[in-house]
This record gives sequence, C-alpha cells and structure tokens, in this order.
Amino acid sequence: MRVGLTAAVVVVAAGSFLASPAAWAGTSSTTSPTSPPASGAARSGSSGGTSHVIVSGTPGNLNAVEDAVTVAGGTVRRSLPVIDGVAATVPDAALSGLAHAPGVRSVTPDAAGRLMSVDPVLGYDVTKDEGSLYYAAQVVHATQAWGKGVTGKGVDVALIDSGVVPVQGLTSGNVIVGPDLSIESQNPSIANGMDTFGHGTHMASIIAGRDAVATGSTYADSTSHQFTGIAPDARIVSIKVANSDGGADVSQVIAAIDWVTQNAHRNGLNIKVLNLSYGTGSSQDYRLDPLDYAVENAWQAGITVIVSAGNDGTARQELADPANDPMVVAVGAEDPNNSLAAADDTIPAFSQRGTTARAVDVIAPGVHLLGLRDPNGFIDQNNPAARVGTRFFRGSGTSQAAAVVSGEAALYVSKFPGATPDQVKDALMHNATPPTSTKTIWTGLGIPYADKLIGYTPSTKNTAQATTSTGAGSLEAARGGSHLTDGLTVLTGEKDIFGQAWNAAAWGAASRAGTSWNGGSWNGTVWTGTGMANAISWQGVRWTGADWSSKSWLTANWDSKSWLGAGWDSKSWLGAGWASSNWQASTWSSATWS
Repeated sequence: MRVGLTAAVVVVAAGSFLASPAAWAGTSSTTSPTSPPASGAARSGSSGGTSHVIVSGTPGNLNAVEDAVTVAGGTVRRSLPVIDGVAATVPDAALSGLAHAPGVRSVTPDAAGRLMSVDPVLGYDVTKDEGSLYYAAQVVHATQAWGKGVTGKGVDVALIDSGVVPVQGLTSGNVIVGPDLSIESQNPSIANGMDTFGHGTHMASIIAGRDAVATGSTYADSTSHQFTGIAPDARIVSIKVANSDGGADVSQVIAAIDWVTQNAHRNGLNIKVLNLSYGTGSSQDYRLDPLDYAVENAWQAGITVIVSAGNDGTARQELADPANDPMVVAVGAEDPNNSLAAADDTIPAFSQRGTTARAVDVIAPGVHLLGLRDPNGFIDQNNPAARVGTRFFRGSGTSQAAAVVSGEAALYVSKFPGATPDQVKDALMHNATPPTSTKTIWTGLGIPYADKLIGYTPSTKNTAQATTSTGAGSLEAARGGSHLTDGLTVLTGEKDIFGQAWNAAAWGAASRAGTSWNGGSWNGTVWTGTGMANAISWQGVRWTGADWSSKSWLTANWDSKSWLGAGWDSKSWLGAGWASSNWQASTWSSATWS
C-alpha cells in the first residue's frame, strides 16, 4: 500500500525540525549544509568547535545513544524518544566516532527544514510526491517548456465533463463557463455549469490550473508555492454534461461535441483542443458509431481531440468508445514508479491498453494525481481518504492521463498556432519516450515530452486522415450499457436525451455540415434558448421546463437527486476505488467517465 504523503514533519526541538536525508544535498532544508557528511556523521574535523546535531538510535537504544553522546564529550540538550535519540551538542572532532557508536543509527545536523520538502502552502512534497502536478510536469518535461516561455497562452481547451467550480487554482481568469447541457440545468438552485460531481474540476486543474498569472520561469520554479497545471496559461471552456452522480447520456455528450465544433472560433474563442475524459463500453464498430462520428467531425474542423482509453483494463483490453477511433489521440495511464525517467514506468492494471487492431497512441501519468478538490462534490464527500490538505484530491485513471496530454497539446499549439490536429498527433507520438519495462503494445509510442514537442516543427507530409465513421449506427449501442433513469423509466433505445426518435442520417448530415446547433436548438429540439449561439450570453441560460416535456419516456421530474447514471450511483464510489487501502485503483470509470 502507498500512503498519501511521503512522510510527516516531526517537531523535535523548539525552533527546529528533524532534517530529511535530502537536506544533505541542500534540496530540503532551508539552512542545510552544502556537502554531505563523511561516514554518516554530521560533520568531521579538528577545529575544536562544536555542532548541534540530532542523534537517532536503533529501536530501543535511547539510553545507549545518550551514553554515546556523553562518552563523546557532548551534551544532551533534549531527549527525542520518537526516534530513540536526542538533540545534542557534540565536539566536531568526535562526530565521526559517535556515528559508529553502538546503538547509534545516524548523526544529522539539527537544522531548520521540512521533511521531504513538504510544502507548507500546498501541503505535499512538490518535487518528490509523484502525484504532485509539478512532478507530473517534470515527467512529461513541461517544466522545461515553461522555462522557455511556452505556457499554452492563446489556446482554448474545451472540457466536456461535469462542470467546474471556482476554487483557488481555477479563479485566475482562464476558465470560461460554457453551456450547461446537464440535467442539473433544470435545478435553479445550482449555478450554471457548476460541478457537483468533482470530475470536471479535477480535469480542469490538471490541464490549466494556476493559482495566479505568472511567467513561465515562475511556473517552473518548484519553490514558488503555486499550483500549476500542464498548460497554465491555456484557457478552459467548460461544457457541463454530467450531473452530481456523473450521469450523462451519450446524446448529451454528442450534443456537446457538436457545440464545440460549431463554436470553436466564435465570439473570441480559439478552441484548438478538446479533452474528453469519457468513454462508454460500446462494442459497436467505430465506422458506424455516432459518438465516434462526432469526434471525427471535431477533428476535421481543426480541433485535436484527446480521449481517455478507459479504466476497465482488468476486464477488457479493447479501448473505450470513442478512444477506439483511430483518428483521435487515445491516451492510456502510466505509473512513474517514483522516477522521472520513463524506462522503469509501468502500466497500471486499470488502464485499458487496446489490441493490435487499435492500441493507445501515447501514455501519461495517471496514478494518484493531486488535482483540485470540489469540496461539495459527490466524489469528495464520499471519498475523504483521497483528500490531501484543504485543496487537493488524489485521483487515478486514464481521465487524468488524457488531461495531462491535453495540456501538452495546448503547449504545442501555442508554439505552432497553425498546426492541424493530424500534425499535433504526429508531434505527440513522435516526440514520446516509451518505457522499457513493459509491453510495447500497452504504451503506444510512450510518454510525450513537451520540451521535444515545442522544438518539433509540424510535419509537412500529407498526414490528413480520411473520415472513417458514417455515424449511421445505433445510439443505444453507443451507450455501451450505460443508461440514465429517473427511478421509474430508463432511457433506452433509439431516443435522445429529449426522448425524441434518433434520426442518424439527419443528425449525421447536420453534424458534418456544422448546422446541428441552431441558436438554442440541437438536432431540432430546443435546448437552452436563443442565447446558445453566443459564446458570451449563454451564461445563466437554462432549459425551461417545457423543453423537457417529452412524454414518451419522461414519467417523473428531472430533479437531479432522483437521476442516476448506471454504474455511477454511490455504490460505485464507496468501494475499493477510493478506499484508503487502495486509492490508486480504477476510478472515474466503470461505465462512462474514465
């Protein structure tokens, strides 16, 4: 079992802390020495001076340590039973001998510092905790890109998810609350686009979180005390589709993709990347599937679509829908194994890896990442063991991995604004480093390195991919077994979220032509009103009750409390996935969100 924080700070004397081993290298302690001691001693020499040291003993040898200090001519200043040791003042000439005395484990400087560099502002070890976003940024070399001034500025990343909440780290001016296409848009007590689940907030923070606007060099500075996502100066355009238990119908997701495609460059937006940390268990051929068709249309419109591979890896290798589409960028999760180098990285069991017919394209850190909490969200309330400090929450999944790669894609497009989705995918895949400790088929081309990315001129080869899906398949099959229900009626069959008959041919033609949205109507049904087409005036606009009067299947109210997405009720979130004993297991997955 891995624990949440690497270690805890132990106060051992007034005004001082037990220094960590890393303090010898000057990386953890604010007043650490410039060179390590010889032979395990704090310092050695014959100057006649003395040093304040911490002498720790092997278990049960506190008395032996005290005697050793006295024999060495030193003075015990304070007993420290928690480490079977003492704080002492010892002649410099006796330090080496004291380090080898019976019962003594180590002799270290009694210096002010923070054990394992636990940041008192953020509450975790920024550079050592492999769940830290700064650590993940080091794994993918984003810190080096920031240092060169490439921070994602000028690029909008569409986030189709459960919405975003305005917590610290997402309030510095780079989040736009887009249309709320969720069932909760019916509830006047829930603000437009507000995340009541927690997934969207976590993804947004990984992609473009930042505590304050800063320079690239400040983002790259681990001592700045800022929380920083992979592309901190990119802008998030949040489109909410999922409600408080994560429930969303596939038709809502398709409608959201259509909206992004049509509004990518309207009203001051510049959506160049779409993050879809979502997937269904559909086994329908991608060449027919309407969800695959929707992401292909976004791709053809100039939007690089980044999709999570899915978290059902223990039961299914095939990629989730729409990661199964070869046109998009399919991202699997990887575990850095407490190392910044790629060679020893492994693929966690939960990550769907694909097959020889369609495997993941790239991988990225996706194990216990420390994103921002949604304090009132469903996931946060039901999984307190995953909280870190007051602001952060650990989550594992290909969702997180996709968010990391979306951030990298934003970095690349900010450097090369004219890059097409095919060129972005080419750059991600051909500037990736694969682990050598696992099967190649599981890793795609490996972990994209952002520093290599920003130095890679977009390919001039004809890399355009032909459309492979017709979208003429079944909407029900695209759901992959995940259904919304109001507790009385289940939304099944060839009906969309409004209960209207699904006309694949008519929708497909409109989606391809970029006309499926007309003001506030999608696919012929009024959604949010005439303000929908305007990227500014949608805020605060909601569905009206009359718009939801589809009697063909709606037999109860749309109160969000009564709606459950199959596989997303509380039973899915109170199990092993977020328990303290196994908090890195499959999360945000079982049916849809991955």
